[in-house]
Amino acid sequence: MTALQDARTSTLARNYDPLPVTLVSGEGSWVTDTDGRRYLDLLSAYSALNFGHRHPALVAAAHAQLDRLTLTSRAFDHDLLHPFADRLASLVGPLVAGTPMVLPMNTGAEAVETAIKAARKWGYDVKGVPDGRARIVVVDGNFHGRTTTIVSFSADPDAHDGFGPYTPGFVRVPYGDAAALQAALDEDTVAVLLEPVQGEQGVVIPPADYLPAVRAACTAADVLLVVDEIQSGLGRTGSTLASELWGVRPDLVTLGKALGGGIVPVSAVVGRDDVLGVLTAGTHGSTFGGNPLACAVGLAVVELLATGEPQARARELGARMGERLDALVDEGRLAEVRRVGLWAGLDVAPGRPGGPGTGRDLCGRLLERGVLAKDTHGRTIRIAPPLTMSTADLDTALDHLADALP
Repeated sequence: MTALQDARTSTLARNYDPLPVTLVSGEGSWVTDTDGRRYLDLLSAYSALNFGHRHPALVAAAHAQLDRLTLTSRAFDHDLLHPFADRLASLVGPLVAGTPMVLPMNTGAEAVETAIKAARKWGYDVKGVPDGRARIVVVDGNFHGRTTTIVSFSADPDAHDGFGPYTPGFVRVPYGDAAALQAALDEDTVAVLLEPVQGEQGVVIPPADYLPAVRAACTAADVLLVVDEIQSGLGRTGSTLASELWGVRPDLVTLGKALGGGIVPVSAVVGRDDVLGVLTAGTHGSTFGGNPLACAVGLAVVELLATGEPQARARELGARMGERLDALVDEGRLAEVRRVGLWAGLDVAPGRPGGPGTGRDLCGRLLERGVLAKDTHGRTIRIAPPLTMSTADLDTALDHLADALP
């Protein structure tokens, strides 16, 4: 533990258990610690840094807006609010069902809570579900945030236990089982909420026919399909939305993380105007949601994605990374790799002589070699390099990974 970390221990709440490194600067795919040592960042803040640290276009947009206007609250309009909504709708709108509408918020959890509220209100006002009986079907292994409502339907004991009483109105079914999900739909069901790829769970990818079957079941039952793309969206999987990979158009999609460019928290719900339109003045809001600084950065992020270059880069680098990771599985040095785009979940091989026993062990070995990654669920680590990473830097990071796996 560094002196800086030790000085903060007595006052900082211990709701995280970070690796023993204290970072002070970053640029592109590299970060530097208090001792001046540099590291390659393979976590990208859980995809919030899809464009790397301090991307020049995003930093310039933030700097320019800091000199103009940073906050108005939604009591007043500002000159970037509608342009941001229009450009985000242009980017994501063709990928969702119906005529698109945008509701900007701040964090990913806020976006999910907004989608839950909109789905319930739509269920009561439009579908005709009796008041207080709206149900939302969710799936095992989900991670949508840490509010009291969201943890109510989490199966992770660390996130769930000790925070009751829990919010009712959710039914959990196995992930990847379309038949079980369809059987859970009834006349009071207003929505299905899921991640197309489960990031926190370790980049878990569903069967090829799963999302199309879920979409069909929702349409047949007049149920909204709400897709959480806070980690998987905005280029990470080699497409603007991960749901594109299966040809599925959700009714609502939640976005966050990368939408703020690693500079400010920015999130949004994008989807059908007849659904988001049920939220009227006074029924939902946020002081900082859609603030001028957030819109300036969000607009710059959308402009980067509109070129298609980050998505193409994720596909190109992802294919290169996949070849290297698959070889480590073939050699028995990793137990399993799940990957899509520039995103992978790696399972440590249990009992391998001289090898790491847990994902945390492997992250420690990588840290010693100048690479940052994060473990999850015991034997798994997640890799999500910046989409802007150079081929040489990616190869260097993968060389260090191979070296950490004897």
